[in-house]
Amino acid sequence: MRKIFGTALIALTATFLAAGCSSSESSSANTTSESGVTGDITVYAAASLKSTFTRLGEQFEKDHPGTNVEFSFAGSSDLVSQLNQGAPADVFASADTANMTKAVDAGLVEGAPVNFATNTLTIVTPPGNPRNITSFADLAAPGNKVVVCAPQVPCGSATQKIENATGVTLSPVSEESSVTDVLGKVTTGQADAGLVYVTDAAGAGNAVTTVPFPESSTVVNTYPIAELKNSGNKATAEQFIALVTGPDGRQVLADAGFGAP
Repeated sequence: MRKIFGTALIALTATFLAAGCSSSESSSANTTSESGVTGDITVYAAASLKSTFTRLGEQFEKDHPGTNVEFSFAGSSDLVSQLNQGAPADVFASADTANMTKAVDAGLVEGAPVNFATNTLTIVTPPGNPRNITSFADLAAPGNKVVVCAPQVPCGSATQKIENATGVTLSPVSEESSVTDVLGKVTTGQADAGLVYVTDAAGAGNAVTTVPFPESSTVVNTYPIAELKNSGNKATAEQFIALVTGPDGRQVLADAGFGAP
């Protein structure tokens, strides 16, 4: 009789343990499901963020199985124009506060934008600096083919501010819609020099020669990021912003040469 009771007790205990495990697993599954961090998001980001955000997107997808991060990189002003025209996106990261303010004023942004990085300009030339450009003033010398960003683009606005501060007026051979286009003109030999962010110069490596100039420190671009009101996946958008603005995101940005906000 004792043997039968002992066997029954063991069976009953096993049943309760199995039920407990099942309940725990169910609870864990529900927690994951309720978090909502799954599915696709589209991130509109300044061209200068392409390398770092691509890396962060890969990390985000690894940390959150079932998610997919799509990016659209371009000049911040172009991105705002696209968003104003109804382009679907979940997150917007601008290379300056002016274009983010445009998005806020247009009612595109959910909540308050968060500043997450800073950047400054530098001069880049083809390898070896064949025109021997050593200062910002040298960019205005006759015969130098210089490429800059268009005034409405953050890197172009920064260029204008430096011109105003130094009294040096540039005569660029072209004004590009993004900083990566400026860099492309220099690396392909279509320009003697260009003004790009220090992060883009660092990313180009030996494809360019970098010429720092002290006046660049007087104009610092601050990068804000925000969730968009029309986001169809708010939980995942919020979590991506948390990655960018958190310790891991800050480290990736710092490694690329971005400053702290």
